[in-house]
Amino acid sequence: MPKKLQEDSTLRNLVIITGLSGSGMSSATNAFEDLGYFCVDNLPITMLSTFSRLLQPNDQEVIAIERAALVINIRERHFLGDFLAEVKKLEKRKLKPFVVFFEASDDVLQRRFSETRRPHPADTGKGLLPSIRSERKAMDEIRRTADLIIDTSEHTVHTLRRLIVEKFSSTAEGTPLKVLIVSFGHKFGNPRDLDLLFDVRHLPNPYFEPSLKDFTGDHPRIGKFLGKHPEVGETIDRFAEMLKYLLPFYKREGKSYLTIGVGCTGGRHRSVMVANRLRDELKKEKYNVSVVHRDMQK
Repeated sequence: MPKKLQEDSTLRNLVIITGLSGSGMSSATNAFEDLGYFCVDNLPITMLSTFSRLLQPNDQEVIAIERAALVINIRERHFLGDFLAEVKKLEKRKLKPFVVFFEASDDVLQRRFSETRRPHPADTGKGLLPSIRSERKAMDEIRRTADLIIDTSEHTVHTLRRLIVEKFSSTAEGTPLKVLIVSFGHKFGNPRDLDLLFDVRHLPNPYFEPSLKDFTGDHPRIGKFLGKHPEVGETIDRFAEMLKYLLPFYKREGKSYLTIGVGCTGGRHRSVMVANRLRDELKKEKYNVSVVHRDMQK
């Protein structure tokens, strides 16, 4: 964490997100929300002092918000006239907000507005570029007083999130990656929103063993049967090694949730057993991982 952030603990309590329209403030807000900040978008500047009381303990022992990130921008009509004055009011109450100013080049802002087809808030009918330059000029004083200026011209949503996590996370790891493994049967359809899919229909099927047919993959007898076949252990090992290789990259790109599907024909035996084994392997690596067996009881 940067030295300036470490020196003043109040900086982590209240972050004000402001800057140029189209510079990535919404993406930054999502990152702060993932870090556990209570986020408010488009807070009226005149409400800043009132809201800040929630960050300070009082005699009534009302539970205070530990950390908040507030988006205040030029779309709020009193913004330019009252912003600096309202921030100074907080400083008199010994609560110094950390102001992060987001910006980007004119070309990048033009492209972003063209892609979204949204009107620029400073548009007076003279066109997009004059509107961008007008807002940049109007925001100059606020920019000069900001604690941190972030130019998002070269950032993607993922790299911007990573930057926010690195600068404002209380831990070096940032937000934890939560992994969900879903076992299922292909004949009932694939689960939605899978990030990765492993098919285990190539493994020996306990369904065709009369004495095993009625058990599920959770039962030790199914595990024993599958464990007799070398390809089962090798498949699990290779899947596990692949996940151990890939998960750090997903985390680095800012992914908070990863859903992995493991499918067999009916979703009762092979996929259940393999999903459980993958869960156990990932837990050894200290991942936050859970399992859902969608079709095990069908």
